[in-house]
Amino acid sequence: MIVLMTLIVAFTLAACGSKNNEGNNATTNNSTTTNNTATEDNTTGGSADLTGTLLATGSTALQPLVDQVSKKFMEQNPGVSIQVQGGGSGTGLTQVSEGVAQIGNSDVFAEEKLDADKAKELVDHQVAVVAMATVVNPAVTVEDLTQQQLVDIFTGKVTNWKDLGGEDQAIQIVNRPASSGTRATFEKYALGTKTEDLQGSIQEDSSGTVKKLVAETPGAIGYLALSYLDDTVKTVKYAGVEAKEENIVTGDYPVWAYEHMYTKGEPDAAGKAFLEFMMSDEVQNGDVVELGYIPANKMQVKRDVDGNITK
Repeated sequence: MIVLMTLIVAFTLAACGSKNNEGNNATTNNSTTTNNTATEDNTTGGSADLTGTLLATGSTALQPLVDQVSKKFMEQNPGVSIQVQGGGSGTGLTQVSEGVAQIGNSDVFAEEKLDADKAKELVDHQVAVVAMATVVNPAVTVEDLTQQQLVDIFTGKVTNWKDLGGEDQAIQIVNRPASSGTRATFEKYALGTKTEDLQGSIQEDSSGTVKKLVAETPGAIGYLALSYLDDTVKTVKYAGVEAKEENIVTGDYPVWAYEHMYTKGEPDAAGKAFLEFMMSDEVQNGDVVELGYIPANKMQVKRDVDGNITK
């Protein structure tokens, strides 16, 4: 009996040990399977977010568009930081050429502001078309100005609105600095000639400030991109033609320019993604139109760096 009881106890203990080992093996196997699955999910389900820092500087005529679109882009790509500054087209082109900025915003071709060798290093991204309109203080009664009349004003030959069919009031010029692409466009396509800075004229680089000065200064005249126009200033026709999209796309209204976003060589991943977003349907048919610019693909004419027009 003693021998029989000993064998039964030994058999029972052996069976329990076997079950415990099976349970431990099952737990270990389940744990391994779970860990392997988690590792696989982390490897295949994640992707590196777009990161980078961009400085876009230059044209104040293009600044509202770049600023608005950059904010949308950063919301969609929180790993990218974009800073947008003005300063004029010349400043933007110089800074991107020198590597200070990643993007140089400009109303003019790089060849118009930089040496040929430096201009060749830059890649042109034409993101929109902007038109410039002559604006006057709302109290000025003149409605239309020819090219010659504008030349006479900005060269100081005519200094009173009465000589142009208006009231007896002195003309106050609000001009842009030499680095301004807006000024270069206005002189090239509205005046047909460069002008010197006149004594007594006001010179201001910011388009927003130009609008404020023209709106508040009696007898003032200046020029602004269409994206800045509102009822605080009065828009004057150019030789009988209004600065409207239907006249711009056909080339009937000549005072317009491409809006360029230059990079030095090909942009990095963040810059490329941002520029591609600028050319997306969302931006071209949304922000571009909303802010008073014209999508480049709507133009029925093309213009080269020398100002030659082709259809």
